[in-house]
Amino acid sequence: MPVPLPRPPALLKGLVAVVLAAAFAAQAVAALLPHVPLLLAATAVSLATEGALYRWQRGVLSLFAKSHADITVRHVLRDLLLVVALLRLGEQDRETVYAPLVAGLLAFYVLHCAIQAVSVLVRRTRTLPVVTRNIDASALRLSPAPSVLLRRPGHRLLVFGLPATAGLLASVPGDRPVCAAAGIALSLALALTGLGALLLRLLPGRRPAGEQEVLEWFDGWLAAYRPTVGLYFSGGASSAYQANMWLEPLAKLEGRPVIVLRERFMVQKIAATDIPIVCLPKVSTLMRLEHSTLQVLIHPSNSGKTSQVLRIPTIKHTFVNHGESDKLSSCNPYAKAYDEVWVAGPAARERYALAEVGVEDKDVVETGRPQLDGVTPYAGPPAGAWTTVLYAPTWEGWDGNPGNTSVVEAGENLVRALLADPGVRLLYKPHPLTGSVDPRAGAADLRIRELIRAANRERGEARPPAGAELVARAAELDRLTTSVFRAGADTVERMLVQSAPEPGRAEAVARATAAWEEAYWASLPEGEHQIVTDARPALYSCFNVADLLISDVSSVISDFLASGKPYAVANTSGLPEDAFRAAFPTVAAATVLTPDAAGVPDLLEAVRHPEKDGLAEARAALKLRLLGPAEPSSQERFGEAVRALCAKARDHRARVAERLAAELPGQRTEAAVPTAPR
Repeated sequence: MPVPLPRPPALLKGLVAVVLAAAFAAQAVAALLPHVPLLLAATAVSLATEGALYRWQRGVLSLFAKSHADITVRHVLRDLLLVVALLRLGEQDRETVYAPLVAGLLAFYVLHCAIQAVSVLVRRTRTLPVVTRNIDASALRLSPAPSVLLRRPGHRLLVFGLPATAGLLASVPGDRPVCAAAGIALSLALALTGLGALLLRLLPGRRPAGEQEVLEWFDGWLAAYRPTVGLYFSGGASSAYQANMWLEPLAKLEGRPVIVLRERFMVQKIAATDIPIVCLPKVSTLMRLEHSTLQVLIHPSNSGKTSQVLRIPTIKHTFVNHGESDKLSSCNPYAKAYDEVWVAGPAARERYALAEVGVEDKDVVETGRPQLDGVTPYAGPPAGAWTTVLYAPTWEGWDGNPGNTSVVEAGENLVRALLADPGVRLLYKPHPLTGSVDPRAGAADLRIRELIRAANRERGEARPPAGAELVARAAELDRLTTSVFRAGADTVERMLVQSAPEPGRAEAVARATAAWEEAYWASLPEGEHQIVTDARPALYSCFNVADLLISDVSSVISDFLASGKPYAVANTSGLPEDAFRAAFPTVAAATVLTPDAAGVPDLLEAVRHPEKDGLAEARAALKLRLLGPAEPSSQERFGEAVRALCAKARDHRARVAERLAAELPGQRTEAAVPTAPR
């Protein structure tokens, strides 16, 4: 029996809008006739639809607002029609009876507008120029956020205005003004209470610190903490993984690290870490770093706001990227704006030289990939009954190149070929941005997931409930890495909750993560295929359980080479294999698969029988070329690069200080060029 297609969202939104408009039209007709049953039914439908909109169809609300029919207009119209109906019912000259009620209703709407105005003022007092995490900011008089009802006009009007509307509605059948009076009085009381609660927050002792006080506190924190190296990041919500992959290497550095963000929402997107996090949305606030002890900023990505921080002359900047591949994006001309470019190995150095984008060879430093130090090396062919294959395609990219991702042209063929082998356990981990540019990629991704689910159903192995150990490990990890916020918590309240971490939390998180991963993989039914889209397990954890990787030309294959295990690359570029290998050096040690996936059986045979694997030596050589030597470790090389660049920053500051002293004898220069800690 075919599965019914879901109702298109646009059609559903249109239907809701039609229902609400029809309810108002029916209410108007009923008020003018007047017709009590129709009025009662239309008003009830109108209120119910409003509640449904706020619960399930927020998008329709924005459409109404754009057409100047927002919640206030709709609520006033609903109550006005009820008043019209009351005036037309019964005897003449009823204005004197209902005039006080109309006045009370108008007073309620005045209070509603007053609450909205005061809530805006309160929100402004709680919009600080600096947002922090993992820092004790209690000196800024942080406090919990006001109730959501007081901050959102739609919710507030529905709740506070409901008694008045209900009272007017109850007055209609029996012509009882007392019901309307009681309802309006209750609405007025609720509105006055809400207004009073907000006004109290504007008192000098009840609101957070002002802008200048916050900036002075931030300067004091910088002077006390004396940061030496930082991670700078700006981007969209889905790009946070680019920064998160550098958290552990940053935390292991000597000195005092800090994370510098530019978007307020990004503060909560950064994964669990003990490193102090500061968000500086304004350029003027960002420039205060110039007079701090910060010496080096590490950049995992380029963004429009990167140019703003590059203007700070007292800080050295290095570009580390969030992964290396043979794509053109790995040799972005923007990289020449940085003082140095840190790459994994010789291959990336050669890539920049060949690209001729303005990055000089003397500014390229090979540091390895410190994130990969925990990747388990190759330990031989699959030991059990299952060969675990990780299919991790990249996304479609911005340039529309059909060779970027294999999902569209080869994904389903590859998955079918893998699922056809009874000894394969498939791990499918698509890129988080799959389908964000090309709808075909998103549609292919959904079809691949359904193929995997169908294969699991055919195997007939029902998944048992999560074991007690996995549940316990997950609970412990969540306790350590998740901050619990009250519903409606704003940025200031989150700063209050996410204060300075407890000592030793980072080590506890590392232990809990390792324990969770072990329990997770052990809990899975044997041979069950997995669709991995959550933050856990991480990509490198998938590397450690996989016997084979199938991917595209991306940083995933470069990182996987740290394991020394076999890998394959799907060629959807349209190039012949020889030209494909020549164009993308990271493919040199890979099995190249065509879009029809014809080579999958032979590939699996080579994985299971190493004597048939003719690419082992090539993988070892390519690993050295892409990632550099195994000794010293990548983390050690990364740390040495940080120390060397910090030394350059200190030398630069010293030269500037000497020059200023020579040009301005007798003048104080320490404030302009602070002494940097070593």
